[in-house]
Amino acid sequence: TIIDIETTGTVYKYGRITEIALYVHNGERVTEQFQTLINPEVDIPLYITRMTGITNEMVATAPRFYEIAGKLEELTEGRIFVAHNVNFDYQFIREEFSRIGYIFNRKKLCTVQLSRKFLPGHASYSLGRLCEELGIELNDRHRASGDALATVRLFEMILARYIEQGILPQPGKTTSLF
Repeated sequence: TIIDIETTGTVYKYGRITEIALYVHNGERVTEQFQTLINPEVDIPLYITRMTGITNEMVATAPRFYEIAGKLEELTEGRIFVAHNVNFDYQFIREEFSRIGYIFNRKKLCTVQLSRKFLPGHASYSLGRLCEELGIELNDRHRASGDALATVRLFEMILARYIEQGILPQPGKTTSLF
């Protein structure tokens, strides 16, 4: 499940999620998607609103995290959690689950690390720079759906490079893809 979030800050212990987008990918294509604004139940700082465009008014009637937690659990259960700079998104989501009394634990893949390995030679591995250099369309920068969809395209490019290098597992053998 390829995921991106927007938050009220950069520190997961104090920040809250304001928007989330998930794209379930089967290794060939997106099979399911989910996106929503989330009411963080705290004010969104002005600098975050300036960066994301997400305002307190926009999230006022949005669901709270606990109202979408079941959907997130369902869409990520048994799947690998993939994100660009995965620990940022993962820690925020784990913290939100922790606040409502649940343990969230998934295997993770980071498209920053994968890009460095399979798409070497870039001066920057930020999502915006990579998309620009690789010709990946990136609409709605710093919005969960736009960033997550760009990460899907980046992941597919990395997966294609992985296949080109002939290091796919043999059918019937259990092995870690990355």
